[in-house]
Amino acid sequence: MISLIFISLIAKANVVINTRAQTDSNFTQRSFVGTNYTKYEYRIPMRDGVRLYTSVYVPNHATGTHPILLERTPYSAGPYGRTFREVPTEGWYKAGYIMAYQDVRGKYLSGGVFEDIRPELTKNSPPSAIDETTDTSDTIDFLVKNVPSNNGNVGLWGISYPGFYAEVGAIHTNEHLKAVSPQAPVSEWFKGDDWHHNGVFFLQDAFDFMSWFGTVQTAPTAIHSGLPPLPRGNGGAYDFFLNTGALPNFDAYYYQGRVPFWNEVLTHDTYDSWWQARSVPSKLVDVHCAMLFVGGFFDAEDMYGALHSYAAAKAQNPSTPIYLAMGPWFHGMWAYGSGSNFGGLSYGQPTSQWFRDNVQFPFFEKYLRGVSTPPISPVTVYNTGENKWLTFPEWPPKQDAQSSLYLADNKSVTAVIPRRDGSDSYVNDPAQPTPYISDLTSRERPTDYMDADQTYFTTRPDVLTYVSEPLTEDLTVAGPIRVSLWASTTGTDADFVTKLIDDYPADCGPDVPGGQPMANYELLVRGDIFRGKFRKSFSNPEAFQPGKPTLVPFEMNSVMHTFRKGHRIMIQIQSDWFPLCDRNPNVFEDINSAKNSDFRKATITIYHSEKYPSRVTFGVLIDSGSGHPPVTVSENRNSLKPQVH
Repeated sequence: MISLIFISLIAKANVVINTRAQTDSNFTQRSFVGTNYTKYEYRIPMRDGVRLYTSVYVPNHATGTHPILLERTPYSAGPYGRTFREVPTEGWYKAGYIMAYQDVRGKYLSGGVFEDIRPELTKNSPPSAIDETTDTSDTIDFLVKNVPSNNGNVGLWGISYPGFYAEVGAIHTNEHLKAVSPQAPVSEWFKGDDWHHNGVFFLQDAFDFMSWFGTVQTAPTAIHSGLPPLPRGNGGAYDFFLNTGALPNFDAYYYQGRVPFWNEVLTHDTYDSWWQARSVPSKLVDVHCAMLFVGGFFDAEDMYGALHSYAAAKAQNPSTPIYLAMGPWFHGMWAYGSGSNFGGLSYGQPTSQWFRDNVQFPFFEKYLRGVSTPPISPVTVYNTGENKWLTFPEWPPKQDAQSSLYLADNKSVTAVIPRRDGSDSYVNDPAQPTPYISDLTSRERPTDYMDADQTYFTTRPDVLTYVSEPLTEDLTVAGPIRVSLWASTTGTDADFVTKLIDDYPADCGPDVPGGQPMANYELLVRGDIFRGKFRKSFSNPEAFQPGKPTLVPFEMNSVMHTFRKGHRIMIQIQSDWFPLCDRNPNVFEDINSAKNSDFRKATITIYHSEKYPSRVTFGVLIDSGSGHPPVTVSENRNSLKPQVH
């Protein structure tokens, strides 16, 4: 634990420590970093007088001047004092970068008040007002003026919440900021990241995260104290969240007012001005530094932010170099290890290491040091069906064609609109909600649920499964998946989970030599949930008329996946993803204020006919070097055959 003397010291000075690890045997050695770097600690003054703790590692093994690479974080810029950081970014250290880490205001050893996803200043804000953009700019100015041996060029990066600080740090770009890499950046907490997807509250993640993160810090401290461990009994998360009940019960049962942001979130059931002020993509303007957005196609937390912030930054800053890299990863997987496999998938290559060596490091070298080799493609994505990297000038690829797959009779998937009227129904019971994983005893949310085998759900009566005939040619899907469901409910609201699945044949071997067996594996390629009352507007919800077929359209995040010849395409529909997501009571109301007695059964019907054509629509890659054409119908209306059109 850090001493009171040290806390008092950092409160009184800008420069706190200037040390070399090799001169003091009491220092904790951190391999290359501890031996070859000098550590400085600063209390950097912001324009409103608040000071932010910042640790800086300056190379003493390399001559000349060096660029600064900064990470701003709410998760601690430590270790503090005479201990050196152990980092997974060894390549930057060996290349002689100056590495800087900052506690954002109100967290750990920084002063001020922390605010989740602090809104950007408006034109009417007073000159003395602050936001994360001004804090970033003030920090950069200080570092360039005070850190020894820097070359005046600063890069900014971060993963997840630090990714948020990276992307907003690029707004109204500081003159010294040359390159920014927001990686899985928190960007939109109502439509797609962390807290909500399409208005549906991601209960398990939000509750577990805020239990340790959400308590209020009242003074600078080296150790953040979350809430004490919650006794959940012997059951899994499914039983715990179900037994706790409606959303208002969670604060009364455990938080007891100690996590203010939880209750603040629950007062905003729609996409109102409060959420809009905290939405980042539309704020990414006046950007004059290169940006590299990074994300994972199996990221359960902030894939939306990587894709949508990239698109917004590119559209709103047409003269600025904006890059995108998407790999076959869970949240942050690209930052460490080899990345040779994940969940049930084997890649046969070190995808994470390849990204770090061939995209991330060259990006910063280009814009912080002027080293332009090897060249970087504007878009680098990994094909999760063929296990290879592809590059494009933009994302989604401009050359892809749009194709649709329709739900049809006998739980089939076809490439033409069904000719006969048809429908399928299931009962959604909030007292027995459909789970999102097959293991109901799991106490934690697994990282691999987004590429998990979906075979378990095929057997459930509250899940509809539609399957195509085996493909006669490879089919490569690139870009977002657009869902159009014609549905009705006996209630007045409902949620809809849609999954696009790659159904491997029984005689299928491993994807790569030595990989895991894939026979009969039902690979979740993309899935997401949508709250039906938001089908026309996230700001102005609308009730369902019981029994009336109603169009529910929404968009799922991008994929880059080849369905191989002999595989089948599967589409599943259900109405819960519990306890990952909160339950819909099947009643049109403010669910954040619902009572246990509000929840009731409803019968959900999905239609498939010429009048009510439920379908998924996607881009099919025409030419990426693999030559896969779009899909159309063959002579057998239940089979799919690629054909250029």
